[in-house]
Amino acid sequence: MAILTTWSGSGIGCAFVPVMKNGSNSPLARMDGDIDIDAGTILERKQTIEEVGRKIFQETLDVASGRKRTRAEEAGYHTEFKIWESLWPAL
Repeated sequence: MAILTTWSGSGIGCAFVPVMKNGSNSPLARMDGDIDIDAGTILERKQTIEEVGRKIFQETLDVASGRKRTRAEEAGYHTEFKIWESLWPAL
């Protein structure tokens, strides 16, 4: 699985592995419901770094074991795959 922190938000997942997205701020995490973890609670002093870290760890275990799906998987945004043009040889 892939875990990423985003500041802009994205519902996109990946066809090969689940993508768990951590939102860096709470308004982003609430925006479209496609962020898995709201890490903005640290900035708002609602949770400590340790508490959010434990939440990320537990969510990672749950997703990796198949007990839980990511928001992108739930929304059906997990089929994307792209080979970037820069990886192709020049013609």
